[in-house]
Amino acid sequence: MHFKPRLFFPALAALLVVTRLCHLGILWAEESLPLAAAGEMLRGKVLYRDIWFDKPPLVALWPLVWGAGDGWRLRLAGALFALLACWIAYRFAREVWSEREGYWAAGLLAFFLTFDVPSAVIPLASDWLMLAPHLGAVWLAWKRRPFWSGVLVGIAFWINPRAAFVAAACALWNPAGLAWLVAGFAVVSGMAGVWLWLAGAWPGYWDEVWHWGRLYASVPLMENPLRSGLVRTADWAGFHAALVVAAVGFFYDAARKRDVSAEGLPHKSLQWAAWCLLCLAGVAAGWRFFPRYYFLLLAPMVIVAARGFTTMGRWWKVAVLLLLLPLGRFGPRYVMLAAGQTNWNDTAMDRDSRAVAALIRREARPGDTLFVWGFRPEMYVYTGLPAASRFLDSQPLTGVPADRHLTESTPLDEGAAQKHRAELAGTHPTFLVDGLGLYNPALAITKYDDLRAWSGEYREVAQSGQSVVYRRVPKAR
Repeated sequence: MHFKPRLFFPALAALLVVTRLCHLGILWAEESLPLAAAGEMLRGKVLYRDIWFDKPPLVALWPLVWGAGDGWRLRLAGALFALLACWIAYRFAREVWSEREGYWAAGLLAFFLTFDVPSAVIPLASDWLMLAPHLGAVWLAWKRRPFWSGVLVGIAFWINPRAAFVAAACALWNPAGLAWLVAGFAVVSGMAGVWLWLAGAWPGYWDEVWHWGRLYASVPLMENPLRSGLVRTADWAGFHAALVVAAVGFFYDAARKRDVSAEGLPHKSLQWAAWCLLCLAGVAAGWRFFPRYYFLLLAPMVIVAARGFTTMGRWWKVAVLLLLLPLGRFGPRYVMLAAGQTNWNDTAMDRDSRAVAALIRREARPGDTLFVWGFRPEMYVYTGLPAASRFLDSQPLTGVPADRHLTESTPLDEGAAQKHRAELAGTHPTFLVDGLGLYNPALAITKYDDLRAWSGEYREVAQSGQSVVYRRVPKAR
């Protein structure tokens, strides 16, 4: 199997660009909050100090590169990030073995960054963004460049705390370079920490990312998280059967003979297996097993599978046929999107947000502001209105995380939520949208006694299938 680089990477780029442009009319949940936060930063606000944000800072800073816009700029940025990750996978596998493995690694990564759960592979969200620095960090650790490996681990950490498992993998590949690895990490983290401190954002960062994150992780989403994790991991393995079969082929071949790189350097299969197991442990951290968490495992699997495809003899064709499973499941979605068909259950909330935003834009005047109750930050993006408060969603106001607030109403920290609601009551947005109450009446904004006087200044002006729009009408004195 041979491709010329001048044809291979343009083909990958075309696949990534075209498929992502099909999502021009949708904002997925995981990308809406970073875009809204970046938009507020462009208005002069400081992350964590003036904007409540529960993800590491680089998740919100990346959108500033393309002006925090949605539409084609967002989708083109996603395609370029994916292409970067594919190039790193190509270089890693090529240098460990040969150019054939490099092509397989890049091709497999591009395929699974296209034909997988759309809400996971399309948004430039935290777990997705860590993919490129993850691959790059381990590649550089393998190349015995521990300082720069540590720099990439540091970048990954300020994208996603699961980078701790990436650091462990890097130490596994080059234990002698551990001190330099730590030094590289410390340089990046030190710069980030100084920036947060000088901006007055450190207390907010600690509270919003780490304190809230600890509370979030302390309450499992499922009654039996171990059983759910086993089922979801088995589902992931079945859906990615081509990778699993090729990986088995790799380990089988490595067990039969010593596996060596193109330069004749020995590589123990146990190191590759340990990398995969570390990433699987990272997926399990927090006991939630969302599809996007498996990007951590996808990184080593495409490298290992790339080698497996080249050592399986004629059986590689059988493994390739397994790619028809994800292609058949998600390929038709792109055809539907290209035809303008987006009436799916998982895009219903986004469609509602667009409709509500269109209504608000017709009524808005210069200087108007917005507050959205619920996890609907895409409304800030669609309306273009500035946020009236530092809260872009209602998680810190109800104490209920967004992954359960449509059906549950038990707060993780009622004391902090009350304090935040008191802060909200000191703001005066022009428009107030309750995007949660029609889903879960127990969490409707009108249910909170401590907001009753504040919400009394608002009158309902419209209602969609999933949102209630209010406009401020101050009481006469």
